[in-house]
Amino acid sequence: MKPSAETSRPLILLTGATGYIGGRLLSNLRNRDDLRLRCLARNPKHLANQIDETVEVVQGDLLDTNSLEAALKDVTTAYYFVHSMGTNKDFEDLDRKAAENFVCAADKAGVKRIVYLGGLGDADHTLSKHLRSRQETGDILRQSQATVIEFRAAIVIGSGSLSFELIRALVERLPVMICPKWVRVKTQPIAVEDILAYLEEALTVDVKESRFIEIGGPDRCSYGNIMQEYARQRGLKRWMIPVPVLTPRLSSLWLGLVTPVYARIGRKLVDSLKSPTIVTDESGKDLFSVTPRGLQEAIARALVNEDLRFAETRWSDSISSGGEIPSWGGQRFLSRVVDSRTIEVAASPHSAMTPIRQIGGEKGWYYGDWLWGLRGFLDLLMGGVGVRRGRRDPEIPYVGDTVDFWRVEVYEPDHFLRLRAEMKVPGRAWLEFEVCETETSNGSPRCSIRQTALFDPVGLFGLCYWYSLYIVHQFVFAGMLRNIGKQAERVERESETTVPSLDSITS
Repeated sequence: MKPSAETSRPLILLTGATGYIGGRLLSNLRNRDDLRLRCLARNPKHLANQIDETVEVVQGDLLDTNSLEAALKDVTTAYYFVHSMGTNKDFEDLDRKAAENFVCAADKAGVKRIVYLGGLGDADHTLSKHLRSRQETGDILRQSQATVIEFRAAIVIGSGSLSFELIRALVERLPVMICPKWVRVKTQPIAVEDILAYLEEALTVDVKESRFIEIGGPDRCSYGNIMQEYARQRGLKRWMIPVPVLTPRLSSLWLGLVTPVYARIGRKLVDSLKSPTIVTDESGKDLFSVTPRGLQEAIARALVNEDLRFAETRWSDSISSGGEIPSWGGQRFLSRVVDSRTIEVAASPHSAMTPIRQIGGEKGWYYGDWLWGLRGFLDLLMGGVGVRRGRRDPEIPYVGDTVDFWRVEVYEPDHFLRLRAEMKVPGRAWLEFEVCETETSNGSPRCSIRQTALFDPVGLFGLCYWYSLYIVHQFVFAGMLRNIGKQAERVERESETTVPSLDSITS
């Protein structure tokens, strides 16, 4: 029996689709009619806004070997974009276990090719733990029976990338920059579009045996050179003052204060920037048709997207950016604390939900924004995410997106929004908004808005944390709900004035 047109197309598995590179590649691959695409996700809901009916999503975790069998069944090529840089635990050990599990499951499933994106780093220099782990992951993957293509790249220039957001924030915010040694280290940046071109071509490139391929743009420069080129294209004048010593810890705290990179990630990032990341083996040029663009063009293209309201994907939206999702197995929580209040507003559910779905980011929190900012600053000092992540889409809170130091768990248009806290708290915390239509009077729409803060404290310290902030919460949450109600009624009035009258329609 001849295979159907559907099954004759190769099946591609994409891991890390909620991440920066994985999310970009997902957008490219889902539009191709010569392949079938499957995504592996710990929480499939986080991909809901990125996929359509042509993309299959399988729930699974690389640290759970039993969940990988279904994900890899009938797969021809698998993309491996998984790392544990955001975790508070030993990320090297987690990366090692994840790669070993994946190799075992891929071999059992008969996967033909694995494509991995790692990091550039010269073995003659002392590599950071992060770069060492990325290269070790590649070594483990190449032990697979499949043909493994490991790309090694340095700094990625693209709107929303970790490296680019770091550079952009430093140059935009600091007229005078104190530059430690890592700012003068040489690197070979590459545009995100060129990374994606390499990754797509890896599906069909003629490679007979596993190998790693070093890739980069044509320009070899320092991080300081990249900052200066960014400033030139922005029309900014910046002074860079070199200093001989600035420890990774001090650098990470400094980055946390002035950039979206919080200290936990900043420490690992600075460690990685201390070593040169230069292409030393250019044999990959003979295998691929990609001609990488230079630094000037890469920054220019990134700025085009940066000037839009939001980038297609951002490193800070990846699930791992918020750090390890706490495992509470076996943990005894004390009684859940619930703080709930309701108001009625003269507005339709759609109007009432409008300020709620726009919450956070540039819109703010409708009351005590300086207090939210202070809470974010304290979170940064404790190694948390702070509030600088903002939000990707200013209008729609897609499930899985970040909203400052929250992440969207549930969103039902015109009805419900639940945010899960990713700031440092001794327990689990959520903030919910529910809108329900009530009986109308004189034909005017009315609805109720219920705001609920939930907290599962861990131990006595968790309870002390909540009740020590009880008075502050009463002011902030009550003020927030009150102003949301006012904004909802304002939206309703504005919508009424924009609706044409029957006379104007028929005249």
